[in-house]
Amino acid sequence: MTNGFKPDQLLYGGDYNPEQWPPEIWREDVRLMQEAGVNFVSLGIFSWAKLQPGPDAAFNFGWLDEVMGLLHAGGIGINLATATASPPPWLFVQFPDARPVTWDGVRLEVGGRQLYCPSHQGFRSAVQTLVRAVAGRYSDHPALRLWHVNNEYGCHISECFCDLCGEQFRVWLRERYGDIATLNAAWGTAFWSQQYGEWAEIQPPRQAPTYANPAQQLDWRRFSSDNLLGLFELEVEVLREITPQVPVTTNFLGFLKNVDYVKWAGREDVVSLDAYPDPADPLGHVEAALQYDLVRSLGGGQRWLLMEQATSAVNWRTRNAPKRPGLMRLDSLQAVAHGASAVMYFQWRASRAGAEKYHSGMLPHVGEKSRTWQEVKALGAELRGLRPLAQMGVPTRVALLFNWENWWALEIDSKPSADLRQMPIVLKYYAALRSLGQSVDLVWPEGDLSGYDAVIVPNAYLLTAGAAGNLRAFVQRGGHLVLGAFSGIVDEHEQIGLGGYPAMLRDVLGAWVEEWLPLAPGATLGVRREDGQETQTRTWAEKLHLSGAQALAHFTGDYLAGGAAISEHAFGQGRAYYLAADFEREDIAWVLRRALLAAGVAVSDLPLELDVGVSSSQDSHVLTLLNFHRTETLHLQLPEGGHELGGAGNVAPRLDLAPLEARFVRYDRPVAPSDVHVVTSELAPV
Repeated sequence: MTNGFKPDQLLYGGDYNPEQWPPEIWREDVRLMQEAGVNFVSLGIFSWAKLQPGPDAAFNFGWLDEVMGLLHAGGIGINLATATASPPPWLFVQFPDARPVTWDGVRLEVGGRQLYCPSHQGFRSAVQTLVRAVAGRYSDHPALRLWHVNNEYGCHISECFCDLCGEQFRVWLRERYGDIATLNAAWGTAFWSQQYGEWAEIQPPRQAPTYANPAQQLDWRRFSSDNLLGLFELEVEVLREITPQVPVTTNFLGFLKNVDYVKWAGREDVVSLDAYPDPADPLGHVEAALQYDLVRSLGGGQRWLLMEQATSAVNWRTRNAPKRPGLMRLDSLQAVAHGASAVMYFQWRASRAGAEKYHSGMLPHVGEKSRTWQEVKALGAELRGLRPLAQMGVPTRVALLFNWENWWALEIDSKPSADLRQMPIVLKYYAALRSLGQSVDLVWPEGDLSGYDAVIVPNAYLLTAGAAGNLRAFVQRGGHLVLGAFSGIVDEHEQIGLGGYPAMLRDVLGAWVEEWLPLAPGATLGVRREDGQETQTRTWAEKLHLSGAQALAHFTGDYLAGGAAISEHAFGQGRAYYLAADFEREDIAWVLRRALLAAGVAVSDLPLELDVGVSSSQDSHVLTLLNFHRTETLHLQLPEGGHELGGAGNVAPRLDLAPLEARFVRYDRPVAPSDVHVVTSELAPV
């Protein structure tokens, strides 16, 4: 493995697809890139068919040689793709069974991208041949700075149900369980007469008469993610052999359900992300911030690359809203504030043809006369002045626990309620933390929690013994744990812990759950907090018994009336809080405030339209202030002693932040988002 990818400046650019344009355009592209401040591009992502016109044809590198030479002469670094994301049509004439099969038995046809079965050996061999040719050709090219492996793994095809994948699934299961008796015990196959006598009897969980075995479904998710990971590692192995000095990445898609990025991140040198917040959603930036904090955390706190975003509209929503003036800049600066060292787009020049021709580009169809082009140039100039941020980290004291396997297990069918969905729950807890002025890391169930004062677990339906022990030890040594509803129910085999939920954390919580009360659509259940506030839950409630904990809120309706709805318990040197309902963000924030203050973490009340971040190095600390409100000026109180980043001017503690405005304020001492306060605003504080 290389030493990572740590540019000493902020990178700026996007996907460059010169194969879509005649050669006379290429020189004009480089000139305009220089004018816009572009210093980095992703090249050749969808160029397999042009590089290799047929199974027996010679590789066609002449055009790519010319483009890379032009970019290098223009001072532009290259993130060179392995070009494996879109196999050419000829491959499926050669290997018809390399086309993937869906859950209900349909074999997909040529015409889109990412058409491949990850298990097909002919496809894998073709991938190796292509990657070896590209790496061998450009291993010593002076513009090559990074390898871009495939593209958005799992975006369209995250699982294939063909017989080849069925065979690989059985191989994976044998490695996991060793013998068929162990698998039968783990899968609980005594139910519905599902006992297996030999491995050949096991199939993928294809369409069946009714619910498939939940443990089988969960293992299939694990296998499918690992199967794609194996395809990634196949390419990386070739790249590390030929170019060990060149770092590698593959672009993630944030919270893509079917790919466990925690496993993937350790196999690459730098984590990168494609992010497309909806311009029509006034709080879309909150979800974007959650993605940015995810990828920073996946990289162990190292800075990461925003590999793709849109300058304006995308092409794939039902209605594709453009980004109003100023929003593209703010979206990009938000990524930098959350740890990005690259601001890049799909794509450099908007396409004339194809499925994404209505997707915006840095250079739109209108060309240099467009508003977007002027904003692209202005942002390129601004990023040069923010160079110090490229070397800074994002300090945090609070962590939010996330687990892909829990996501898969929670949303397998045949549950008490289909209304409990992982990402809406996680987003509510994250938004509540941001509204309290917190920077947030994401952590994994059995990861290191020692650097945090508080760990927030929105949901841990699936909880292993190791994860439960990790959380218990965290609280024992003085940490503060907040645990959301329907947690600690099953182990890694989807088997329920008996004796009251959550079986492995009852002592930590000083409470246990007897049963659940899913609410019908439109129904509510009243709750009274200890501060006298009347509130309610809309989807879910639990009958909670206290065994040492104290109640912070009680239900006021139905047969749960008088029962605890929120509990707090001293355990070891720390405290644990449990929410026995699916509360709204405001009530979650009320509990989190109590837990954070008890943990010694300062809080403030910030509207969600305000994104406050901190970037720090040993002797410099920068507050980033971003107002995502479209019409409202925010009046802020800042810490004393601030200076404009990149300038000598002082920044007054009282600051007016206009709509869609961004400010970077440098301090010589540590600061935190909670040091910022809204003084007056028509926006109601959270």
